[in-house]
Amino acid sequence: MFTIQGGKPLAGIVQVSGSKNAALPIMAASLLAAGEVRLARVPQVTDVDTLALLLGHLGVAVKRQLDGSVAIVTIDPGPVRAPQRLVRRMRASFCVLGPLLARRRRAIVPLPGGCRIGPRPVDIHLRGLEALGATLRIERGHVLARCGRLRGAEIDLAGPHGTSVTGTANVLMAAVLARGKTVLHSAATEPEVVDLGKFLGSLGARIAGLGTPAIEISGVDELAGGTYQVIPDRVEAGTLLLAVAICGGQAEILGLDSNHLTAVLDELAALGCGLSARPDRVTIVADGRPRPLEISARAYPGIPTDLQAQFTAVLTLAAGGSKVRDLVFPTRYSHVLQLRRMGARIARCGAGICICGTERLIGADVVASDLRASAALVLAGLAAEGETRIHRVAHLDRGYEQLEAKLNFLGASIIRESPTIAGTLLVP
Repeated sequence: MFTIQGGKPLAGIVQVSGSKNAALPIMAASLLAAGEVRLARVPQVTDVDTLALLLGHLGVAVKRQLDGSVAIVTIDPGPVRAPQRLVRRMRASFCVLGPLLARRRRAIVPLPGGCRIGPRPVDIHLRGLEALGATLRIERGHVLARCGRLRGAEIDLAGPHGTSVTGTANVLMAAVLARGKTVLHSAATEPEVVDLGKFLGSLGARIAGLGTPAIEISGVDELAGGTYQVIPDRVEAGTLLLAVAICGGQAEILGLDSNHLTAVLDELAALGCGLSARPDRVTIVADGRPRPLEISARAYPGIPTDLQAQFTAVLTLAAGGSKVRDLVFPTRYSHVLQLRRMGARIARCGAGICICGTERLIGADVVASDLRASAALVLAGLAAEGETRIHRVAHLDRGYEQLEAKLNFLGASIIRESPTIAGTLLVP
């Protein structure tokens, strides 16, 4: 549980951690490597711990080194069954399916779990792997897959809500060891997909078109080991910037990639924040109530769905009415009820939500329902009058590395009632 004393402006300098959403598929892709992989800037979060445990069940040793990097090496190439209890914890675990098929020719992977933020079917993953020559069936909640050597193909990855980040990642990882050429149409262009492709390229994969909707892969026989540094976490960076926007103050956020935050910075400016952006840092100044906005979360380069809840929290204090839609997960509004407990005036409005800005939020007992909803409640608690207690903050530890410590360094007052367990599974 977090106990937050609100109403304190934020000021200072803080560093962004590595991207959880990039590190997880890169760790899964290490199944493809013939040698040891060393990854720098892997965040210490419980989702990373979960994937490390999962890889351990698949014969892969994962160990955080004294220099902070994570070493990954295959010890036993035999196991092909991913444990249900681990895959059900987070959706990114499903990304072991493609590498297992490509490298070991068989895979038994449970259908994924993760945050309850709306339907996220895996048919794009399965359709893409079948096009590469895999035989798949679903039995008792598991995907059972086998193949000979995969073969290149032209594959359309479009889904009902646009592109699929994890679907693109899974098929991309499988295709790098396929015979011949693969072209992925309607591929996700998110920085995390680009980072995965660059990592695979550093091991010897031949990939062109990263960052565009058409990715071309020329299959190779084997990938080597290597070293790689994960990109900064754009969602953490956005969350920290929005914390300053809702609390007021001035802060410098270091270690980010401002090119990944163009849409977020545009909307922060529209909120009334002063911004100075350099490639690896952003200075933000917030003074007075935020301006109202109409925003829609969408695929990159738009506002990330993983920042929709945090933007919603900020807009509860805007000087006027705002509208928010999520075009990626149209029902991702579990944070709304909890924000109402704090005095926010929010109602469902067509396909999104309408927010009537109020001059103040009041501290309350609230319950986090998922990872990004947790962050939204933290932001609301920072700005609220009095004390806010947030229960079930283990959700937050899945994707943020010491968020409360970073916010406290900027002048917030957050007390964690129980110690975090993030990172304890990968101690040196």
